Amino acid sequence: MVTLTIDGNVQTVDVPAAQPLLWVLRENLGLTGTKYGCGMGLCGACTVLVDGRAVRSCVTPARLVDGATVETIETLNDPLGQSIKTAWCDGHVAQCGYCQPGQIVATYALLSRRALGEDIDFKASLTNLCRCGTYGRIHAAIDALVSDLDGAE
Repeated sequence: MVTLTIDGNVQTVDVPAAQPLLWVLRENLGLTGTKYGCGMGLCGACTVLVDGRAVRSCVTPARLVDGATVETIETLNDPLGQSIKTAWCDGHVAQCGYCQPGQIVATYALLSRRALGEDIDFKASLTNLCRCGTYGRIHAAIDALVSDLDGAE
């Protein structure tokens, strides 16, 4: 048994010890916004927040996060989450869109730890992969968002 607070709701699931968190979310709890990409933790399509930190859920056994708070793309609707999603839309970031939930969650984790005005190398910090190669649009959207956030001091 694993007990997690997922998107604000306490959930207890009976899963095998090695079952990845990704499959607990998708198969056991029906939260399909988190995507399966490579299954090796390399691409980041499966990124979720575990206690506020970006984690690749496809290689994270659920038992290792027992008792943790998990946030998925489904509930990143606070002002920062909405700002990131708006920046993505305004910047026409998505092409196929498959990696975008993981990209948005990883960006959320990075920006939520960033102090206003702090300079962060987003290109080095965000390691999620995009098969369509929309990195230029992703980085432009983040740059625009950071400028907006810093301007709203």
